[in-house]
Amino acid sequence: MQRLIRHPEYPCEAVSALAAEAARPGPGRLALRYRLTRGGGDLAVPASAPPARTDGLWKHTCFEAFLRGPGGEAYLEFNLAPSGEWAAYRFSGYREGMTPLEVPPPTIGWRPTPEGWELATDLDLSGLPDIAASTWQVSLTAVIEEAQGRTSYWALAHPAAKPDFHAREGFALTLSAPDA
Repeated sequence: MQRLIRHPEYPCEAVSALAAEAARPGPGRLALRYRLTRGGGDLAVPASAPPARTDGLWKHTCFEAFLRGPGGEAYLEFNLAPSGEWAAYRFSGYREGMTPLEVPPPTIGWRPTPEGWELATDLDLSGLPDIAASTWQVSLTAVIEEAQGRTSYWALAHPAAKPDFHAREGFALTLSAPDA
């Protein structure tokens, strides 16, 4: 698992550590897992809801993955909430040309662990032949909301003074294509 770094300008008492991993278990698939270690404060977790595409998930506790092929400006964004709600978008360039991305609804697993919590999902991207590049560049991120309303931002890398999950430099993980 990769350690996510909390942006230094946004403290968090509810979570003391956050790690994530991404894998390509098969062609057109992206498996994601996020593991939170409990801190001294209370985590705000959205109430369980029917799995549904929902905008604005990033305003509360939400786990995100950004994906691009090598060398391109276009990228995909996936938002996954502990509630079971999700969102997927395609961007033509840095924060430009945002459109809903048509993918099968993911099943999001959220569960407590002895140390904290875990979120896991497996995204079916097989209907997106344009991203079937041999290598993917990935950015794994999270927005953590505490019960008192404070929000923190976690990522593999924070390339700017303010949190910016869309920044190209944040795509710090490379995933090779799975064996056919």
